Amino acid sequence: MTKQKYDSLMSNAKDYIMILIGLMIYAVGFSAFILPHGIVIGGMAGLGTLVYFATNTFVPVAVTMYGVNLMLVIGGYKLLGRTFTIRTVFGATGVSLFVGLIEGYFTSHPPLIADTAMSIVLGGILCGFGIGTIYIHNGTSGGSDIIAAMITKVSNVSVGRILMAVDMTIVALTFFLPFDGDMEARIQESIPRIIYGWVTIFIYSHITDMIINTNRQATQFIIFSQKWAEIADSINNDAHRGVTVIDGMGWYSKHEVKVLLVWCRKIESVTIFRIIKSIDNNAFITQSNANGVYGKGFDTMRVKMDKHKKQNSNTESPKTTD
Repeated sequence: MTKQKYDSLMSNAKDYIMILIGLMIYAVGFSAFILPHGIVIGGMAGLGTLVYFATNTFVPVAVTMYGVNLMLVIGGYKLLGRTFTIRTVFGATGVSLFVGLIEGYFTSHPPLIADTAMSIVLGGILCGFGIGTIYIHNGTSGGSDIIAAMITKVSNVSVGRILMAVDMTIVALTFFLPFDGDMEARIQESIPRIIYGWVTIFIYSHITDMIINTNRQATQFIIFSQKWAEIADSINNDAHRGVTVIDGMGWYSKHEVKVLLVWCRKIESVTIFRIIKSIDNNAFITQSNANGVYGKGFDTMRVKMDKHKKQNSNTESPKTTD
């Protein structure tokens, strides 16, 4: 086995392990803190909750989640492609299994946190951590993601709008669950539950975005030092980060200077500072956040090119100037 294949295999194995951890965190957040209070959230978990209460707890949430996810995957296989389908089946199977294993216990016992508001906040945070962990490792738990992926294949509607519309609609269907009482009593009972569901969506969506953006966040350094060569060598050898050297001029002194540009992960910024200080304590440094650095050593651009544009770019000859 070549080193490249080995690295690819280990990377995929790490992704699947982290996806499983994310699925477990999501399942605990939903089953232990949201479902026991009868709150409907977005995605297939929300749809499963609707069926669960509509059938008087006869059909488990996990069964509906898995069944609907499989139907969506089968129906959208041609649009979604093989890789997305495999990861979706893996994620949908994992989340349904974890929810199925623990939902019975938590729905048959009093809620861990009696206060509904506090419980859904904690549940939303855990769900957000779980979803964020799944996403940054190229995974998906299915549900609304499948619908969004299929719609974006045939239209220009943004993924965020699709997910929001689907999730908000699922939560709003709480109003039509079986209820013993008149319309006024139904409104008084359903509206708070709907609001709790929408608040939960906002919480886990925010946490998910935070996890994804934190993982992508990088730091940019601009360094001015007379010992620029030593600093550049040390960053290359000790921090294992690339350095770009730019020619510049101090306009006040009219002296030529060398400017170092360095990009690194946010957690590596302390290492860069220590390297600079150990070599030149008088170096002039600026540091700024770079939300998204793509290329070797950082993130990979996962933007799919339009087939027509891709074919045109491949057939066009490069322009030259005399």
